[in-house]
Amino acid sequence: MPNPKRRHSQQRSAKRRTHYKAVKITLSKDSTTGETHVRHRAHVSEGRLYYKGKVVAEQSPV
Repeated sequence: MPNPKRRHSQQRSAKRRTHYKAVKITLSKDSTTGETHVRHRAHVSEGRLYYKGKVVAEQSPV
């Protein structure tokens, strides 16, 4: 397989990275618990795992 004779220039790498952007995380308020959480992610409240306002799993007492 042929290999590059020298590495790419810094300018070439910078051109590729221009499309990377820092995006602010979108937060939502859960209608069931009233807690703020990251959208489209499950979150824990009072030992219960919630997703889309429904209890998905409960923490077992140990």
